Amino acid sequence: MTQVCSLLIIALSVIYFRWCLEMKIVSVKEIFKGVFVVTDELGTERLATRNLVAGVSVYGERLMNFQGVEYREWVPYRSKLAAAIINGLKDIRISEGDRILYLGIASGTTSSHISDIIGPKGIIYGIEFAPRPMRDLVAVAQKRKNIIPLLKDARKPYEYAYIIGESVDGIYADIAQPDQSEIFIRNCRMFVRTNGYGFIAIKARSIDVARPPEKIFEEQKKILESNGFRIEEEIRLDPYAKDHIMFIGRWKP
Repeated sequence: MTQVCSLLIIALSVIYFRWCLEMKIVSVKEIFKGVFVVTDELGTERLATRNLVAGVSVYGERLMNFQGVEYREWVPYRSKLAAAIINGLKDIRISEGDRILYLGIASGTTSSHISDIIGPKGIIYGIEFAPRPMRDLVAVAQKRKNIIPLLKDARKPYEYAYIIGESVDGIYADIAQPDQSEIFIRNCRMFVRTNGYGFIAIKARSIDVARPPEKIFEEQKKILESNGFRIEEEIRLDPYAKDHIMFIGRWKP
C-alpha cells in the first residue's frame, strides 16, 4: 500500500510539473532594469530575468516564454538577492555592462541571474574557495561567457588582484564566515571604485549561534559603516533565508 501511494504521489507530481510548464504567460512587467515579474493565466506572479542563454536552465528553474522572449524564474528560496527584491528592495543598482566582484559565488545560482542582467558586455569575477561548487560553476560559465570562475580565498584578495586587474562597479558577498564583514571591506578597498555599489548577505548564525540576530546585525552594520561602506538599504530575508539580513549601499571611503 505504501509503495502504491508513493508511486501515485510521484505520478501526480509529474502531471503537476508538466501542467506548470504549459501554463500560459499573460503578462511581463519590468520592475528593475533587467528584472521582471511574470504573471500566468491563474494570476500567479514570479520573479524572473531574461535568459542570456536561451533554452538553458541553470539550477532547475522554470523557463517561460512570452512574445518570443525567454525568461528564467528567479527563485527566492535559492537566491538571497531574489529574496531581497521580493522583500522590498528599492533599487537593484546593477546595470547592463557592469563589472562585478562576487565573493562566495558557489555553483552560480544568483550569479546566473546577475549574468542575465549585465549581459554579454558585463563581467562577473566569481570567487569561490570550495572545489565542489566550483566544478558546477565552471559548467555554468562555459555557456555564460560573462562569468569568470576563480578558485580563490576571499580573505586573500591580493592572490587574485593580478587576474582582475581593474576597478569594479559593484561587489556582491555571500560568505558565511564569522569575519564576513571584514572580508567584504578588504575586497572593497582593493577593487571597488569610489561610489561603487555593494551587497552583503549577513548570516547571524555564522557569527554567533547564541546571541540574538538583531544584535549581530547591528554590530555588523557598524563594522561596515565605520570602514567606508555607506548603507542605503537593509532588508531581512526571512522566510526565504532564516536569520539573514542584506545590507546594500555604496563604497565611499
